[in-house]
Amino acid sequence: MVDALELEEVGPRCFRAENLPGTQGVVFGGQLLAQAIAAAARVSDGMTMKSMHTVFARGGDPEQPLELQVEEIHRGRTFASATVSISQGERLCTQSLVLLHHPDEEFVTYRDPPPETPAPEHCPASSGRDGWDVRIVGGVNVYDPDEVGPPELNVWSRFTDVPDATWASQALLAYASDGFLIGTAMRPHPGAGMSLAHVSISTSVITQTLAFHDDFDAGEWLLLAHHSPHAGRGRSFGRADVFTQDGRLVASYEQENMIRAYAADRQPAPGERSKY
Repeated sequence: MVDALELEEVGPRCFRAENLPGTQGVVFGGQLLAQAIAAAARVSDGMTMKSMHTVFARGGDPEQPLELQVEEIHRGRTFASATVSISQGERLCTQSLVLLHHPDEEFVTYRDPPPETPAPEHCPASSGRDGWDVRIVGGVNVYDPDEVGPPELNVWSRFTDVPDATWASQALLAYASDGFLIGTAMRPHPGAGMSLAHVSISTSVITQTLAFHDDFDAGEWLLLAHHSPHAGRGRSFGRADVFTQDGRLVASYEQENMIRAYAADRQPAPGERSKY
């Protein structure tokens, strides 16, 4: 993922990006979030990312490169805003509204405490990409459709070889943030699990919002505390708070998702996975 943050400048506020190797079906949404932050950082003029709201309009083809266009909306002394559009040819994949800022001095300060969880070294390792260490608290398996539990999931996350830049840690957290809230929403329902996504259950992220509260290092352990308060009518909503290992709340994110049965004409053939 660190390599995928290297964007090629092809014009004023225009960039080209490659997809992660080994991607199948559609481009992972977390990759698009991370690259949108990387593009915004290239034109930030010293400001840092405060928040980003993204609409996932269409799936991306992993065999085609991505085109990123940044358009500034406003720039002031403290805040700036812009849109980041990611396309493949005429096909718009995502559009993000980003807010940048220069942080002010402390005035009103408080933070929610983290949930009580075992330290990451006491949690079983989960599968992740090379350079990304994932530990799920309690060994919860969101891929098992027979494992039922509350719509909550605590995940420890840590990356290796993280560049020494605020935006890079934000981008890597954005990458990590995309993969767990659909599974969290499925937990209370027997017969629903992430192993069935794109097989017998059609799932997709529709929108995602990230808010960054304080600086952090994605190369150190971060606790991603997920909760999904609602699922129904083919949709789910979830949110998460992100804590450092010493208990600082440094970011939050929320996500709207689609979780539904396949239409008859889009059901994948046995043994195949759908792109829908």
